[in-house]
Amino acid sequence: MSSLFSTETDATPAPPPANMIIDSDQTSFMADVVDASREIPVLVDFWATWCGPCKTLTPVLEKTVRAQGGRVRLVKIDIDKNQALVAQLTRMGLPLQSVPTVVAFWQGQVADTFSGALPESEVKRFVEGLLKLAGSAAPGAELIAQGKEFLEQGDAESAAQHFAAAVQADREKPEAWSGLARALIALGDEEQAGEVLAGVPEKLAEHAEIAGARSALALAAEGRKAQGARAGLEARLAADPDDFEARYELATALNASGERGAAADALLDIVRRNRAWNEDAARLQLLKFFEAWGFDDEATMAARRKLSALLFR
Repeated sequence: MSSLFSTETDATPAPPPANMIIDSDQTSFMADVVDASREIPVLVDFWATWCGPCKTLTPVLEKTVRAQGGRVRLVKIDIDKNQALVAQLTRMGLPLQSVPTVVAFWQGQVADTFSGALPESEVKRFVEGLLKLAGSAAPGAELIAQGKEFLEQGDAESAAQHFAAAVQADREKPEAWSGLARALIALGDEEQAGEVLAGVPEKLAEHAEIAGARSALALAAEGRKAQGARAGLEARLAADPDDFEARYELATALNASGERGAAADALLDIVRRNRAWNEDAARLQLLKFFEAWGFDDEATMAARRKLSALLFR
């Protein structure tokens, strides 16, 4: 497969189009990153002046972005000057506990992340993956798209067949592995789904798609237990609306039944009533739901907006 990057290392890269490498802040983050990512993939470099590894990584990011000639944007955020933004993004589930951290956005949603000063080859591979996600042709892409359609239509068996074929076509495509695991979960074959996830190539093991499938598998097991107790949980809540344990377990049962909006609302209600309950368990479970559903899922986006409104009211 041909590389998306030029092999002419001696040539001086042409400067990128205007606004391809910019500094941003909390007042323009939505426009510079979220809105812009609906048109072009965006890398966000969270850095600090005191961070030694940042001084190594940022020039590599800039070089890699320049080499793309306008196919990807780099937005740099100084965390010390934008502490409120960092705090808000962290509460919404982004891993910003250390710098440097790079977050990739596409179509208004988080696509992938990495932390630490990776070598140039790994940065290029990360950007290549983002560009593939944004539409560059890749083996198995059509099979994955068809598999997703079948899964959305409720035909998990056909979805599993397409995702399995996609894995065979390109074993380095995390969406294929994730889709196959999710299709098997939908078929009720959680054991085989676990085996699929255990067979994921090591370098893909921490990818957001794979992490989401793992969360979906864990939630499926929790939900199966909670579903059997659903009637009892609803009765407990009718008797005592402040029975947060029952509401928490009911959210898991609702999620297992595919009632994502209701599941999110149950957890959001706990956050609204008592944010600190059980060491912030409701918010953490909600973030686990987001991971399992996917960043671009309608239920995820709707619940994220509600969560943000609760945390910053």
